[in-house]
Order: sequence, then C-alpha cells, then structure tokens
Amino acid sequence: MERRIVHVDMDAFFAAIEQRDDPSLKGKPVIIGADPKGGRGRGVVSTCSYEARKFGVRSAMPISEAWRRCPQGVYLAPDFHKYEEASGKIRGAFLEFTPDIEQVSIDEAFLDITRSAHLFGGPLETCRRIKARVKELTGLTCSVGLAPTKLAAKIASDLKKPDGLVVVEAAGLRNFLSPLDISKIGGLGPKTAEVLRARGINTIGELAAAEPDELRGLGAHGLELRALALGEDPREVREDGETKSVSNEITFERDTADAAEIKESLVALADKVSSRLREGGLKGRTVTLKIRLEGFETYTRARTMGLSTNYADVIAKETLALYAAFDKGRKKVRLLGVKVSGLMPADEPESLFPGEGDDRRERAHKAIESIREKFGRGSIYRAGGKKDI
Repeated sequence: MERRIVHVDMDAFFAAIEQRDDPSLKGKPVIIGADPKGGRGRGVVSTCSYEARKFGVRSAMPISEAWRRCPQGVYLAPDFHKYEEASGKIRGAFLEFTPDIEQVSIDEAFLDITRSAHLFGGPLETCRRIKARVKELTGLTCSVGLAPTKLAAKIASDLKKPDGLVVVEAAGLRNFLSPLDISKIGGLGPKTAEVLRARGINTIGELAAAEPDELRGLGAHGLELRALALGEDPREVREDGETKSVSNEITFERDTADAAEIKESLVALADKVSSRLREGGLKGRTVTLKIRLEGFETYTRARTMGLSTNYADVIAKETLALYAAFDKGRKKVRLLGVKVSGLMPADEPESLFPGEGDDRRERAHKAIESIREKFGRGSIYRAGGKKDI
C-alpha cells in the first residue's frame, strides 16, 4: 500500500489568530514578537502576516530590522495561551481523520492517512476535508502537502501558501524533488550546505546523482541526505509527537552583566516554565539553560535530574547552578532561556516515596495559581523574580 503522508502548516499562525480576533487588523502588516521600541527594541519576530512579508519581514528576524523595513506595521506581543487553545482545536480536527499524528510544533503536524483515507473519499478528498474542518473549528486557513514521504509532504505544504494544497504522487516523487535547492531538505544545515555547494551540489537532483565518494567528510549524514534526495525516506509519522519541551526566553533591552538582574530573570523564567508545565499537566527531568552573549554567541548547558519536576523552585535552583558553572568571561548577556524537557504526565509516579517537601511545594504552587487565576499573573511573583517576564 502506498504511503499517504500529510503535512499541515498553519498560515502565519499567530498573526492570523490576531487578525481573526480583531477584524480591524485584516489586510494590515501584523508582526508578533518583541516590542520594537521605535526601532531600538531587542528580541526577534515570532511570526508575521503575509502583508508584513511583502516588506521583507520574516520570522526570527531581529525586531529592530523588522521596524526598519516596516515601521507602519502593527506590533503585538504574543498571547501563547490563545495560540495553544487554537492548536488544541486543530489537533482535535486531525484526530477526526487519523490517530497517527506527529505534532512537530504548535502550528504544524504530520498525519499518516494511509489507513484511513478510504473512509473520507480518498487521500485528496481527505486533505480537502481536513482543511475545511480546521477552518470550521478555528476560522483559520492552513496549507497542506500530500506525498508518499515526510520530506516531500513538508516541502509541498510550503509551495502554495497561504491556503494551499499540493499533491505529490509516488511516480513523480523524484521529478518533484530534483530541481529544488538543497536547502529544502530538513536537517541539512548551513555548514553542510556550504560543503555541498563547494563541490557543485546545489539542487536535490545533483545530490541524488552524487557518488558516495563526493560526500566524503560528511560521514553517515551525507549518505542519509543522499537517500532523502533519492526519495528514500522511510521515516514514520510518530504517534508520540506530543510536546517535547516547555521553554521561555527573555532578551534584555541592553546587554547586561548585572548579577542581580540576571538572577531575577532566571528565577522568573523558571517560574514561567513551571506555570506552563503545570497548566499542561506535565513535569520534566532535564533542565536546559540557554545563554546568548553580546556578539550573538549562543550556548546551552543542561542537567538531567534524578526525578521529574514542575516545581518552580527546583527548576530555578538547577538553572542558577548551570549559570554559575558557565564561564562567560567579561562578556555581557543578551538573552537567557530556560527549558524543561524529558516530559511525562505530572500525575505519573516515579517513586514510592514522595520527596521531602513535595506536599508543601504542591500546596504553595496551588495557592499561587489560585491567586493568579483570580487577580492575574502580575498579582504575585516569587522572591527574586521579575514581574514582567
């Protein structure tokens, strides 16, 4: 049976939700991300509307550059609770068509409809119905790629945005991939691309035609990339594609070496991650600290704990220890991030004996959550933490 893999990519997801909820924003360049502060802001663009993209604004662009290109844009802070609510409805729509779902991120997913498409009129009709159902439940459009492999499905979903639908048949898979630039292959980073281009390999077709000796220096990864270029992509849609991590970041308005400011930022980030884990009914075992220094050098440090947690004080303790062990020299800090991964359900026991203080921590967290639910997040914050993260 020929595999039928679908890649669904929501169109300008965050910006589209804001335009849906505020009709006055429709047709305007909407940019979600950090406060531009008149072109002097720090941080990056999370996403932007298609109207903003006409000005050259792109996701992950420095917000100051976005302001330079589009000062007339409507700049909004992200509302992740609203976006996560929409994402949950979208996943619910997917489950109406197949149980085989791999959630790649909040706004994209792979679906394997090989075993279920016949129930909905065939693969193409299934894709049309998925698009219609997402629109019905959320008022949002998505772009869909249908192909026999994950690579081709993902590429196809990006070709006719917004609201696109592109089908790649197995017989035409090699012809579809061949003229595309090698950058279209997920997992092929800029350094690998530089090596390949230096050897005259610029398209997927040229990579497919390359002899193994031409990929020397890239090891097994080079052969894996060549197999993908040949249309050989056996990767399955993983049904365990749930949230893999929860994270938050802060970009400072000015690069800082202030120890107190850094500490309170890390405590506040840990608190925010803790809140999101608990709201999602999750806990995690690995804490990762992200540090970006002046000059944009970026580092990560991680520690895996003996037991999983979603307690803010535990996450903060691990994060502060990771920072204390990091040697940044005399350089100032531009960005900090805290992530918890290795997630599992919060109510899943890992030990017969609760840790000392767990009952007290649980009561304290629930009390804080109750106050925030009633009076807002800014009504209470942890000692040593900043209010505004």
